[in-house]
Amino acid sequence: MSELSSNQQSQVELQFRIRRKRWLNVGAVYLILILISFLFMGPFLFGAISSLKDNPTEWPPTIQTAQLSPRNWLGAFNLARQAGSGGLFGQFKAGKMVQLKVTYRFPAGHEVVLPEVSIPVRVAGSGQAALDLTQKYAADYLEVSAVEEIKRWTEGGAIYAEYQIMISNPSHFNFDIVPLNLKVPYQVEFVQGTLTPNNIERLGMVQSWKNISSGLIPYIFHNYDRVFNENYSRSTGRSLFLSWVLNSFFISIMRVITTLILAAMAGYVLARLKFVGQKLFFVLILFSMMIPAQVTFISNYLVLRDGVFGLSKMFGVNSLLNTFSGLIIQGMVSGSAVFIMKQFFAGLPRSLEESACIDGASTYQTFFKIMLPLAKPALGALTILTFQGTWNDFFMPLVIITSPMDKFPLTVGLLSFRIMYGAAGMAWGPILAGAIISALPIIILFVVFQKYFVEGISFTGLKG
Repeated sequence: MSELSSNQQSQVELQFRIRRKRWLNVGAVYLILILISFLFMGPFLFGAISSLKDNPTEWPPTIQTAQLSPRNWLGAFNLARQAGSGGLFGQFKAGKMVQLKVTYRFPAGHEVVLPEVSIPVRVAGSGQAALDLTQKYAADYLEVSAVEEIKRWTEGGAIYAEYQIMISNPSHFNFDIVPLNLKVPYQVEFVQGTLTPNNIERLGMVQSWKNISSGLIPYIFHNYDRVFNENYSRSTGRSLFLSWVLNSFFISIMRVITTLILAAMAGYVLARLKFVGQKLFFVLILFSMMIPAQVTFISNYLVLRDGVFGLSKMFGVNSLLNTFSGLIIQGMVSGSAVFIMKQFFAGLPRSLEESACIDGASTYQTFFKIMLPLAKPALGALTILTFQGTWNDFFMPLVIITSPMDKFPLTVGLLSFRIMYGAAGMAWGPILAGAIISALPIIILFVVFQKYFVEGISFTGLKG
């Protein structure tokens, strides 16, 4: 009996070791996957955090930023509410007053003085909004009502002083941007405040706020707010960045629709139907996949310039350049899309078509009612690949659409940011914010269609 129990105990210990080893292996695999995902997603996450910073090029780089501090969130919200707005989105309204508190550290033996307060004249960023000559400046209307010391204490030999600054708007105008500068003597250190300053300059003597009444959302996403609001079309008055995003969505969706329809039909024909020159046609499709777009762009450009051999003139259009139609037509379907669909349909059993034929279904009915619904995995994979390729396409849109700026897709529009922000004002925050926005649709699309993407890619390698 004791011998039997010892055998059972040894079996239990053996099973425990097996389970422990299995979980250790699983844990090691998950750890490796997490490290790999961090390797790929790390730069994107770091870029997303840096896009919130006032100075994303700071050195040494850090993931800490004032825009992610809950203390500053509360300060931005309260200041916006004092200014007369809801708190989430701020505006300094007429007849309102804002109370800002700051704390400074004075070295031992240093004279304690009140900070010098000024409201500077600042244009709305460095984009096209800066050229608006009709804008009113807060510096011309707002007043610093009072600056007073409310607390003083000594700690570690240094003197700490807390000040209260009252800013009022006696005018009848509302201001979206209210900058503020505080100046203190040399060696006086800023400790904390209702809202952390955006910049500390001149050896720490000047603390600068870009907008003390911005509100919570514009404070956190300041660079994103600049991207949408600082650049607008002079002809329509609409936000250029919003137009670029909508243009990219329109072009990408249209390319996805045309690619799915044409590639599915062509792939089914090549996989199932027999006709003269079928193999030659398939070889030509494979050959087209090996030719880069830069080789054929001149011929494509000339075809679009002449309106597809003059056919567009029948509709009153002399040229397809600088049109969405030309951009969609030149990439309506690709050889790789036809290849994916051909391989998928070749992997489906022929008994499905034979059963449909016995029931009296025509070729079109078999394709649309039986084969096409079964092709959802391949269509999902093709949706991701086509949308991603079109959304990120830069070369052909740059060649085909050159004016006006309202028609630019997002990739070409971001190129103009290099001049608006990079070369002109060295403001890399909006450029980084625009790049992060351009990456979000691809990430969301892959998360939604990832199941179809994996199934579609795995099925394309099968043959019936």
